[in-house]
Amino acid sequence: MISKFPSIGRKISTILAVLMLAAPTAAFAGEEYLTQTHANILWTLVAAILVMFMQAGFACVEAGFTRAKSAGNILMKNFLDFAAGSIIFFLFGFGLMFGIDAAGFIGTSGFSLAGVGLTSPDAQWTLTFWFFQSVFAATAATIVSGGIAERTKFSSYFFVTMIVTGIIYPISGHWAWGSLWLGDSGAGWLEGLGFMDFAGSTVVHSVGGWVALAGAIVVGPRIGKYTADGKAKAIPGHNIPLASLGVFILWFGWFGFNPGSTTTADGSIGLIAVVTSLSGCAGLLGAMITSWIKYGKPDISMTCNGALAGLVGITAGCATVSPAGSIIIGLIAGVLVVLSIELIDKILRIDDPVGAVSVHGVCGAWGTLACGLFTVPELHDGVGGLFYGGGFSILTTQIIGVATVFVWAFGAGLITFLLAKAFIGIRVTKEEEMKGLDISEHGMESYSGFQVFSNE
Repeated sequence: MISKFPSIGRKISTILAVLMLAAPTAAFAGEEYLTQTHANILWTLVAAILVMFMQAGFACVEAGFTRAKSAGNILMKNFLDFAAGSIIFFLFGFGLMFGIDAAGFIGTSGFSLAGVGLTSPDAQWTLTFWFFQSVFAATAATIVSGGIAERTKFSSYFFVTMIVTGIIYPISGHWAWGSLWLGDSGAGWLEGLGFMDFAGSTVVHSVGGWVALAGAIVVGPRIGKYTADGKAKAIPGHNIPLASLGVFILWFGWFGFNPGSTTTADGSIGLIAVVTSLSGCAGLLGAMITSWIKYGKPDISMTCNGALAGLVGITAGCATVSPAGSIIIGLIAGVLVVLSIELIDKILRIDDPVGAVSVHGVCGAWGTLACGLFTVPELHDGVGGLFYGGGFSILTTQIIGVATVFVWAFGAGLITFLLAKAFIGIRVTKEEEMKGLDISEHGMESYSGFQVFSNE
């Protein structure tokens, strides 16, 4: 005789399993907003981690495009940007950027996250939002590093990093993004005009690029960069494969930078990822072809910078342009970066070892202006750019924003570097520069035992 109890037991087990699976659904059915809130927090944290990893990309690009004898100094500056920049942004920068607005110019609350709390839903989001914004602040500071590489005193750079993350970046950031934390009570004056910069072509990249321009002017060129009659002399980077790897790391991190700027886990992140990637591809091809025409061969370093130029260029409009528009924006950025690097190096005679001013400053400005041309109406509350029948309204606002941020970032950067020069000393000695900053500033070599250092 076969017992029926095992069959009954299996049925009971099945029923209990179904009830256990259904219980969480029933418990949260009345609180569906929590599911979206948690998804937003998770997505924003993942995006912030990707952006933080971009520091590794910047380190590889800057070290690869400069000489071996100062590679360690480059990495030390990247460490400093993230560590000191995060703490200064916590203490001062976040409040200036996102606190309660004062006359559209600066924020006045949220310093050191005072009063935020630790466990409430609002506190949990604010902490996540702070972390995301802190890695953006560190990015702006890191951009400055490459433009003044191989001849700047580490102590002076420490001072510059604190000013960039504590004052320069947050104040102009407040003008454009002040409402992102507290809503209308934190809105800056550029927001009031309708200025568009979704993920930071101007707010992050151009600010870093314009400060780098000020620094390169004050610090002056590297020894041997220009001949007696003013002709530019190439100083090749020591590791192009490392720089190329850095570009790929930065490209990877950009999928946190741009899609992450939604700070919302919704369907828009797919479009943003697509246009980000396409613009980077177009920028790479634009720079490669332009350098091929100019030099007779496709230049590797220009191609690398072209990819970054395309990514910088699309950052402002990544949520409001079509895939086809992103290709055009990236292609123009790729051409522009080659021409800009040539202009700055050979005509203006400003020594920018990695092309930071051209990639981030110039192409950031281009990408921001491109919003006024390529914005699709259905992605921007029915208002399109010039090429979509929207007239000059967006473009005019974009010009105002780009020009104002240039004046602020370049002017404040110039003052910062001049103060560093007067009170700390901005540049290492000739002997220290010839020896290399790894030894003169940090007392060790990056490639001890198998690398021969050049004194050029």
